[in-house]
Order: sequence, then structure tokens, then C-alpha cells
Amino acid sequence: MPTVNRKLKDRMRQLGYGQAELARQVSTEIEVLTGAPGKVGDADVRRWLRGETKWPQDRIRLSLERVLCAPAEDLGFVPRKKKSARLEGDAVQHRGLLVSTGRSVNALGTPGSSEHGRLGVHDIRRFHRDYVTILRHDDAGWCGPTEVENLAVELASRIESALIAFTPTTRLHQKLFRLIAEVISTAAAASIDARAPRRARMHLDRALAFAGLSRDSEAAYHVWNYMFLAASQRENHAEAVAGAEVMKRSSIARRDPLYTSLGHMRNANGLARLRRPSEALRALKDAERAFARADDQERGEWMRFYDNSEFEALSSFVWAALRDHRRAEYNLHRSLASLPDDRTRDRALYTAHLALIQAKQDELELACATGRQVFELLPSPVGSRRTANTLAATRKVLVASGSKAAEVTGWIEESGQWI
Repeated sequence: MPTVNRKLKDRMRQLGYGQAELARQVSTEIEVLTGAPGKVGDADVRRWLRGETKWPQDRIRLSLERVLCAPAEDLGFVPRKKKSARLEGDAVQHRGLLVSTGRSVNALGTPGSSEHGRLGVHDIRRFHRDYVTILRHDDAGWCGPTEVENLAVELASRIESALIAFTPTTRLHQKLFRLIAEVISTAAAASIDARAPRRARMHLDRALAFAGLSRDSEAAYHVWNYMFLAASQRENHAEAVAGAEVMKRSSIARRDPLYTSLGHMRNANGLARLRRPSEALRALKDAERAFARADDQERGEWMRFYDNSEFEALSSFVWAALRDHRRAEYNLHRSLASLPDDRTRDRALYTAHLALIQAKQDELELACATGRQVFELLPSPVGSRRTANTLAATRKVLVASGSKAAEVTGWIEESGQWI
């Protein structure tokens, strides 16, 4: 008697996929992989969930792995044979192969995509779906930063290859340049998360060039946002503040108060680290006022991160830099309370910051309990280096305290294996 596939059900819930949406995404992946339209429907997904299909056909299984960013066995499927027809190597290699070969420019030559040697709206939508999928997996914490970076670089390369092989219409040309800039910016963000500043800067220089070609203010703003983060990571706070000034003065910031708010927020964080508290607090107040004016209009997919929870988290970083740990902790609690469930990576990062702030306030045992929550959220090396380094800083504070409490000494010993 078939057994319900709870692993697949849980994975779909974690990544926010309904049955119809998953069927559409897998069908799209099949088309890209094989050059022929995929015909996966809701009924197929229901059979997977009921456990009636133990091991989908190769092209379906590989496409499903790509969409859900996990090996088939981890999705509750059982191979017919020990080695079956899987490609050799781990899940990362699977996905790399799908991206680099299955998603090659040859797939653009299929009927309905690039008729008469032209790129069409269908192609851009497909590229954009791939981009959104990478963002979704990154938010959920199911792909590590190195994998996210590789997927983004390969997607950008495919779009560039398509531009070379086919002629887009004038109307679509700039949209493709903007999309490349956004995708490469995502690769830069992953490099920052992995604490690889040289790679991040390389990606950002490239992204800025494509943003210029796109003549799109939002694409340029996207790049400058990560320019700020890359400079902050190198502790070049003067450069970071200069980047925030560019963000504040951009045309998109003049038109949309949400972008205005993020520019002021980045500026506040940079100024706080330059030990300019009065200016930092003025910038934080400006960010708050602009954020309150922002409406729910449609914006670029990447900008969805800047919601109430992110505003509170970034505010906490300003207060932490100004050494007001009580205010920083208050903001972090508000951030975690409002953070959407699907942003596991951010929840782990902000929980790690909460542990650090608690340790700095001599709430040592509480900091240990909070730190343990991080490893329940990200129990494997998939987590970001930023999160690991924040926990390492927490551990350093605990060691320096000299506490002999069992909870503290136990956490110090355990965390040596984690970070």
C-alpha cells in the first residue's frame, strides 16, 4: 500500500509551492532540459504526494530536483536500483550539469521560444523564473552561498550566450541587460555571504556595467546596495557611506520612498561604524520616515527582502554599532517576530546576532540557548559564513567572560565543532 510522501510535502511547503505551481515549474524545466514541452500536471504531483510514484522518470526526476534544489532521495523517492539512472556525484553536481548543459543556448532554438533567430518575451520570462527560483532557494536556506553564487553565474552566462546567439528586439534588449545585472548582483550577494570579498567585487563591477547598459535606475541601485555591503565587510566604512549616498540620490530613490528608506538605512549603518552617532541617528530617523510613507506597489523581486522585519534588523545593527545593546536587542526581537517563515537564512542570521547582543549584555546562559537555536535552523554547513562568524564572535565573548557555569562551558565546547 502506498505511503504518503511527507518529505516531498514538507519541501513544497517550505519553498511555498502548491501542486499546480510545482507542476508548471517542473514542466518548464523539462522543456529546457529536453527541448520538448513538459507535460507534468497536478495529477502527477498528487501521485508523488500519495506515494504512488516511487521513482519518477529520469527527465522528470532531474527537473524536480532542480526546482526543489534537493536530491530525489531527500524528497522521499526510492530508487528502483541502488545506482538507478542518476547522474554520478552529489546534488550540487546534478544541478550544475542541468544548468550548464540542459539549459544551454540550444534550448532557445525550440519552437515558440526564439523564432526567426530572435529572443522573445517567453525567453525572458523563463530566465526570470530561474532567477526567482535562485532567490527563493537562497531565502529558504536550502542552497549554500557557494551554490547560489554558481547558479547565478551560470544563469547570467546563459543569458549572455542567448544575447550573442540570437537577436533580441530593441524593446527587450535593455530588459535582458537589467536581468543580467540583477542575476550577477545575486552572485555578489552570495559571495558576501560566503565572506569572499574579492569575488564579490568582481561580480559587482560586472553587474554595474550591465546596469549601465540597461539604463535602469533600479538595476544600478541594486548593484550599489551590494557595493555598500561589500565595502562594509572589508570594514571600509567611508566607501560604504559613499555608496549609500549614491543610493539616496538615485532617481529610483527620488520616486519611491522604500528605496529612499533603504538608502538612508545603509547610510545610518555606515555612519554608526565611523563613530558619527548624531549623523547616524538622523539618517536612521530619515529611514524610518521614508519607510512609513512606502506603499505596496510592485517592485523588483530582489527588493521584497526590505520589509518590516528587515527594517527592524537593520535598525538593530545601527544601535549595536552605537553600543546601545538594549535597543539593538529590542529591534532584533521585533524583527524575528515579524520575519516570514520562508526566510530561514535570515532567521538564522538574526538569531545569531541576538545571541551576540545577549552575550555582550552578560546574559551568558540566555546567549547560549539562543545560539543553539541557530543550529536547529541551519544544522549543516549550508548556512552562511556571516552567521557562523557572528556565532564565533558570541563564543569569543563567552570565553572572555571566564564564566564557569555549566551551560556556558558546555556551549563553548560544543560550538567549537560548529563554527
